[in-house]
Amino acid sequence: MIDAHSRAWWRATLALSLGSFLVFLNLYAVQPLLPELHRVHGVSTLVANLAMSLATLSLAAALLVFGPLSDAIGRGGIMRLTLLAAGGLSLVQGLAPNFEVLLSLRVLQGFVLGGLPAVAIAWMGDEFERSAMLPAVGLYIAANSLGGIAGRVIGGWVAEVAGIPASFLTVGSLTLVGVALFWRLLPAARGFAPRRFRLSEALGDLAGHLRQPDLRGAYLLGGLNFLVFINLYSYLTFRLSAAPFSLDARWLGLLFLTYLGGTLGSSLSGRLARRAAPPTCMALGTLLLAAGMAMTLAPSLAVILVGLTLAAFGFFLAHSMASGWVGRRARGARGSASALYLVFYYLGASLGGLWLEPFWRAGAWPGVLVGGGLVLVVTLTLAWRLRRWAAAEPSTQGMAEASASSPQTSARRSERPQADL
Repeated sequence: MIDAHSRAWWRATLALSLGSFLVFLNLYAVQPLLPELHRVHGVSTLVANLAMSLATLSLAAALLVFGPLSDAIGRGGIMRLTLLAAGGLSLVQGLAPNFEVLLSLRVLQGFVLGGLPAVAIAWMGDEFERSAMLPAVGLYIAANSLGGIAGRVIGGWVAEVAGIPASFLTVGSLTLVGVALFWRLLPAARGFAPRRFRLSEALGDLAGHLRQPDLRGAYLLGGLNFLVFINLYSYLTFRLSAAPFSLDARWLGLLFLTYLGGTLGSSLSGRLARRAAPPTCMALGTLLLAAGMAMTLAPSLAVILVGLTLAAFGFFLAHSMASGWVGRRARGARGSASALYLVFYYLGASLGGLWLEPFWRAGAWPGVLVGGGLVLVVTLTLAWRLRRWAAAEPSTQGMAEASASSPQTSARRSERPQADL
């Protein structure tokens, strides 16, 4: 097992963070282009947003495939090959003749982009010591936000200077260079124990995860928070592209530099987890997300940017905690447990437009914030319930430790993964 902050830990964490960066570089490069797609193709805001939501929906579906599959055949090959395919599809999108073909390619790309997120945290669970897990997850998720920033900034600026096709070609070329480096950096797996794939067992694993209240709460919390957060940015591009702000694609891309707040929130999550229970940190992150959203009501662009930075910090803090919680609490089949978290996560992103569009039509930007606020009330309730569960856990653990004094019990425990890994 790999110890925290060893040379092998840094190499593996760098490789997985680079892979995470490339996934979100490709996924979000289209987001600052939504107003331009809306204008050029004459489609509604909801249809333009399909370039994002369909990709995230197919990514969510892919997680149900790659997670269980990785438990059977290994994780490294899945990550390498799907990243390579994602870069190639970005290049092909640059040649798309119309909006319908672009959407089809985005659906296919979303599916292959699911390969790395489905298995990366499970790879860490196989290879890292427990003490190495949380800081690695924090850096990995920080790379999510950096990839999202880079995709949006590069996508917006290149599209404004050279057109939308050039934006996809640039992102695809950068991805292929990054894949070559990822391929070289990722260490060979040593802790992975393959399981023969059986559909009935895979479905049983998923059902077992859903029966765990501590996992189920984290799944819902992550998905509902992401429903609000990612679509907050999507609808804000429509608001800021109109008067009185009238920002073009270049400046809308720079808007996503506020994700740096999320990078900070993710990277600090490991330290915060040593001072407070993860559910408490999830609740804190959700409250900061709500506070940042409220600040975007201001008519000042500067205040809006501060609010977005605060919202990003809070969201990624909660996401890091929820994701790491799942990776450590899963009782076996970590690949499918982590994949199921991300299924909920990206389903939230995909369904957010359907939830928020009526609020946008009825009340414009204030309406979007009302719709998002209603969802955050639910996620705060979930965090509170997880906190109560975690507070009750020490007594349960004490009973388990007392019963573990016999050799038979110790042997049985050594044969299965522990819930708090």
